[in-house]
Amino acid sequence: MQLSDFDFDLPQERIASRPLPERDGARLMVLGNGFLDCMIRDLPGLVCPGDVWVINDTRVIPARLLGRKDSGGKVEVLLLEPSGGDNQWYAWGRANKPLKPGMRIAFAEGFAATIIARDGKHIVVKLHAESPFASVAEAIYTCGHMPLPPYIDRPDNEEDHERYQTVFARHPGAVAAPTAGLHLTPELMSAMQRAGACFATVTLHVGPGTFQPVQVEHVEEHRMHEEAFVVPEDTAEIINCALDEGRRIVAVGTTSLRTLEAAGASGRVRPGPGRTSIFIYPGYHFRIVDALLTNFHLPRSTLLMLVCAMAGRERVLKAYDHAIRQGYRFYSYGDAMLVDRHGGQTLRCPRTGG
Repeated sequence: MQLSDFDFDLPQERIASRPLPERDGARLMVLGNGFLDCMIRDLPGLVCPGDVWVINDTRVIPARLLGRKDSGGKVEVLLLEPSGGDNQWYAWGRANKPLKPGMRIAFAEGFAATIIARDGKHIVVKLHAESPFASVAEAIYTCGHMPLPPYIDRPDNEEDHERYQTVFARHPGAVAAPTAGLHLTPELMSAMQRAGACFATVTLHVGPGTFQPVQVEHVEEHRMHEEAFVVPEDTAEIINCALDEGRRIVAVGTTSLRTLEAAGASGRVRPGPGRTSIFIYPGYHFRIVDALLTNFHLPRSTLLMLVCAMAGRERVLKAYDHAIRQGYRFYSYGDAMLVDRHGGQTLRCPRTGG
């Protein structure tokens, strides 16, 4: 498979740079026999009784830190994940000149970092906090910026601290949001439960590699970034029971899907912690997930390849062409698509009947 097989032209005006006023106000394309134009608020009418909808309850941390070297040069540090104890973190660093071990970076009065190691584009930093901060964690949450995707070409603001976060976010550690979940509200989820769905949680701390472009022309040669995940005992039990009974497993977002397929490589979901670099592209054999709620993704991206693996490349690219022509909003703050890998019966929009 060639990388160019997953390319399409996307007008700049189709990229959503800001969230809609209401989380559940987004549009929803249902990919069945044809393209059904609905709204996220129509999800309760699209629930199959007995569905298990799996959400990712990771919480985005304000991991983007802006500072200066002692020489005065600007530095941007993106925290990735803790590296052992004692406030050490793996990170990405960006500056006009190479960052070297021993350098000190000041982010604010009382908050700084020392570079203790470098490996290619990755660095290891030790964070230091003193008065007026009670801890390093407080300093990060006070001084850090939300790590908006690179295609959102603006500074983050206070609204992003709420809206680039799902309503069910619980476990801090992600540096990118599980964006399909951004559409869900407590009221909408309650309506879906009344329609016969149940919700189960996994935790996958989304890394920045989700936005990294594929650099090889032959798709099979690409190597995915690795991310940490946890599948709770009760989630594994719920999903395995649904598998035994032939009920539908719906992943809310590609991160939930990757977690379930990684933890379910044997055909049964294994509970507990793990790490995955699973790469899903056309030809992949799904073992757990039947359907996917997801946003619209970048051309030539691994996320687009995952959706094509579930629904077929030509079918998905036709759906994307329809979305562009119909004015759908793309990427993290954009609209969504509901895809069932079993194909689809002819569906009707619960709201319009069309």
